[in-house]
Amino acid sequence: MNDGYQTTLRFADDHPSLPGHFPGRPLVAGVLLLEQVAEALRAWRGERLACVRDAKFVAPLKPEESAELRLTPDGARVRFELRRDGILLARGLVEGAAPA
Repeated sequence: MNDGYQTTLRFADDHPSLPGHFPGRPLVAGVLLLEQVAEALRAWRGERLACVRDAKFVAPLKPEESAELRLTPDGARVRFELRRDGILLARGLVEGAAPA
């Protein structure tokens, strides 16, 4: 798709980062969500994530929940949104660069 990219995310409840984030009430860490943004950018444009200009996490993603990640062009930058059942979980603006 030329005007954007979309993929589904899901983190297993045995993901190694979950016990520490947070014990007894695990949430998928924002850094893991940004890693998925980086992987989607690489899959869509063949670029590496060079800079996170803005990132806002507004609702949690729990283990075993599915969420849709959407990337859309914004000039030389890329906007991302992560939604679960239409509810905004995270949004932001990133920049890509050619692979090193």
